[in-house]
Amino acid sequence: MGGILSRRAGKSEFYEFPQGETSKRQRISSSFYEESPRLIPCLPDEISIQILARLPRISYVGLKLVSRSWKSAIVSDELYKIRKELSKTEEWLYILTKAEDDKLMWYALDPLSQKWQRLPLMPNVAEEEGSKGGPLGLWMWNIVGSSIRMADAIRGWLGKKDRLDRMPCCGCAVGAVNGYIYVLGGFSRASAMSCVWCYDPILNKWRESSPMLVGRAYCKTSVLNKKLYVVGGVTRGQGRLTPLRSAEVFDPCTGIWSQVPSMPFSKAQVLPTAFLADLLKPIATGMTSYRGKLYVPQSLYCWPFFVDVGGEVYDPETNSWCEMPMGMGEGWPAKQAVTKMSVVVDGELYALDPSSSLDTATMKKYAHEDDTWKAVEGDVPIRDFSDSESPYLLGGFVGKLHVITKDANRNISVMQAERQNDSTSLPSTSSTPKADSPNLARSETNVWKVISTRCAGPVELVNCQILDI
Repeated sequence: MGGILSRRAGKSEFYEFPQGETSKRQRISSSFYEESPRLIPCLPDEISIQILARLPRISYVGLKLVSRSWKSAIVSDELYKIRKELSKTEEWLYILTKAEDDKLMWYALDPLSQKWQRLPLMPNVAEEEGSKGGPLGLWMWNIVGSSIRMADAIRGWLGKKDRLDRMPCCGCAVGAVNGYIYVLGGFSRASAMSCVWCYDPILNKWRESSPMLVGRAYCKTSVLNKKLYVVGGVTRGQGRLTPLRSAEVFDPCTGIWSQVPSMPFSKAQVLPTAFLADLLKPIATGMTSYRGKLYVPQSLYCWPFFVDVGGEVYDPETNSWCEMPMGMGEGWPAKQAVTKMSVVVDGELYALDPSSSLDTATMKKYAHEDDTWKAVEGDVPIRDFSDSESPYLLGGFVGKLHVITKDANRNISVMQAERQNDSTSLPSTSSTPKADSPNLARSETNVWKVISTRCAGPVELVNCQILDI
């Protein structure tokens, strides 16, 4: 399942287990266990698989090398069904990074063992490295590998086609549902793609999935009711980029995409003049699943300006859109290119507000009772990486709020919010977050703890997802 990166005692660097030692263990173990028809000698397989289901998931990487029967058991659906029944599932953090040469790499972090694992390359990436140009056109490599930013791409709306025509492929979206990671759409040679790739963490493999109904790039994704929703984005039409209002939903149980009513973009319909309506283009700048609905913040775009216009809310029960609460839409914190990143932890909606300071930011929580965003206690130590497409990522796992960023040494740093006392607004599994005033006094005690770091070098953060397996 790829190389395992682990921390040596007393040292901060990571290392990869030598392949020779792995092969030697495999030969010794296999010769012994292949003599027995059972997974564990003298035990029925029903009991053996119950034992395996109780082991930490990180141990499966080595246990698959014991024998062919062990490998079959560890990648079987039965094992993970038992883990779920025993409440032994584990949440891992998956991070997508991009190097200066546009090389992409996925890494997984087990927060319990604090070990990092490198995932296999996506299919066309591996093909490119092996053959330098394969029959599939390497679209996936180019889609997520481009260093071209969204703002550069959308300049095509103003008729600047020369930049767009020379633009490498970019603009995919990433989502996770039902224990799988999905990479969707993007541009390939200035054409919006509908292709979808899926990562299976049990088999540790990528495979092609059902394509979307519409080719789109820079779309937004979120999960609601165990289904993956995709909204907005842009497509190429009539020599320029055109914003999309359409939405669709993917059911992982059936593998079928279905249409969802298009976003009205109601704020864009009330512009005072036809000139502004043609000049300012509405775009979806984020999406999150919150309180049983999908919340999509929106902006009007005209290079180099973004104008926040609130957003819209999709209700799956009525299959319709309505306007987002005013305070929520107008106060939603935004990062670069007005991308409104957020995360829900313990039912509470959080977003990071980059401040004017070069080394801190403010975490805010949305209070739906009075439709306001309130600062939570404790500044977030975020370094200034203004040249980065994704200076930080947000994640909610093991019941706590996390910020993934790069530290002063440009290492990937995973920070976890630690509960200080009963008045702390940051989430934990044992208490409900509280925020009684819009501007809480900052605590001198740092409420953020670094739980893991990884030597990254000059790479950029692209996306992160959580899988509970």
